[in-house]
Amino acid sequence: MLKIVSAKVIITCPGRNFVTLKIETSDGLTGIGDATLNGRELSVASYLTDHVIPCLIGRDAHNIEDTWQYLYRGAYWRRGPVTMSAIAAVDTALWDIKAKAAGLPLYQLLGGRCREGAMVYSHANGTTIEETLEQAISYKEMGYKAIRLQSGVPGLKSTYGVSGTKLFYEPADADLPTENVWSTEKYLRSVPALFEKAREVLGWDVHLLHDVHHRLTPIEAGRLGKDLEPYRPFWLEDTVVAENQANFRLIRQHTTTPLAVGEIFNSIWDCKQLIEEQLIDYIRATVVHAGGITHLRRIAALADLHNVRTGCHGATDLSPVCMSAALHFDVSIPNFGIQEWMHHTKETDEVFRRTYTFKDGMLHPGEMPGLGVEIDEKLAAKYPYKRAFLPVNRLEDGTLYNW
Repeated sequence: MLKIVSAKVIITCPGRNFVTLKIETSDGLTGIGDATLNGRELSVASYLTDHVIPCLIGRDAHNIEDTWQYLYRGAYWRRGPVTMSAIAAVDTALWDIKAKAAGLPLYQLLGGRCREGAMVYSHANGTTIEETLEQAISYKEMGYKAIRLQSGVPGLKSTYGVSGTKLFYEPADADLPTENVWSTEKYLRSVPALFEKAREVLGWDVHLLHDVHHRLTPIEAGRLGKDLEPYRPFWLEDTVVAENQANFRLIRQHTTTPLAVGEIFNSIWDCKQLIEEQLIDYIRATVVHAGGITHLRRIAALADLHNVRTGCHGATDLSPVCMSAALHFDVSIPNFGIQEWMHHTKETDEVFRRTYTFKDGMLHPGEMPGLGVEIDEKLAAKYPYKRAFLPVNRLEDGTLYNW
C-alpha cells in the first residue's frame, strides 16, 4: 500500500492565478495536479482544503479509479466546474505518483505512444486583419502547422481573443469584471474577410482555426460556417452556448465546416448527445475541468466510437501541470486531433519547471518519470494571489450577453 500522508493546496500568481494540489505518500513520493478555474480559483482551493483533502489521508495512492469514484459517486452534490476541477487535481496528482513509482513517463501507463508528438496550435491576433496575419506569418515561420485567427471587429472597441500582449493573452484582466460591447452583425461581416485574406497570405499548407466564444444562435453559426467553407477551416469553435446540445443539429444542417466545442464542459454528460449524434467533430474538454485524466479518457473513448476527435483546451488558464498531463493523454489515445497551446510567461515557467518541448509544430511530453513537471514552492510563494475576473458582454443596446 502506498499511503497518502499529506496534501496541500498551493496558490500562486506568476502573471496569472494558478491553484495546484500537491500530494505526498508514505515513501516520500509526491504528485501534483492543476486545480485552476479561471476567475473562481479560491472556490476550488476551498473545496479541496475543506472537503477533499481530509478524505484523502490514509487512502492508497495507487487506487486511482476507486478514489475518483469516491470523490464523484460518493458525493451527493455531483459535477459542476468546482467539484470536477478539484477531482481533476487529485486524479492528476495520483497519476503523477503512480508513474513516478513505476519509473516511467505517464503516457507509458496510459498504453504507450500512438504518435510521436501532439500537433498544437497557437493564437494569432491583432486589432486589424493585417496585424493578425503578420503574427500568423511569424507562427508559421516558427514551425506551427496550425494557427488560430482572431481579429478586431470594425466598429467594436474590443474583441475576444485580441490582446496587446499577443503571446500571453489573459482575458481575466481586472479586480472586478470589465464590460465589453458586442455586435453579432458586425462580427459576421468581418470573419469571412479575415479567412479570405489569410488563405492568400498563408497558403493552404497550414490549418486555420477560429473561436466564436459562444456568441451566435444556431442559424447564425450555420451561416458563418457556410461563409467560411471555401477557406476550409480546421474548425469553428464554440459557435453557440452548448447547454442545449440539440442546438448543433441545426448548425449541422447548414454547413460542412468542422465544429469544435467543450472547453467549459466538466463531465461526459455535457457532451454525450453531441458525440452520439455526431453533431461535433472535435471535443475540447480538458484534464483540469473534466475530472482529470481518468474521466477525460472515458470521454475520448466515447468520442472514438463516433468518429469525434479531441482538441483539448490549452489556454494560459491551464498551468504547465495540466498542459503536461494533456500531452501524455494526447500521445496515448487513438483519436487525438489537435492540442491548443498558449505560451506561459517566463515567471510561470520558472515556478513550474517542465520538460515538455516544442519542435516541428508539435509538443512532446518528455521522458521524465511522472508528468515531467515540478513546482518550486519557494518561488511560488513570492507571487501572491490577485483577484481577477473574466469580462462580461453587453449588446449595443445594453442587454447582457454571452462573453
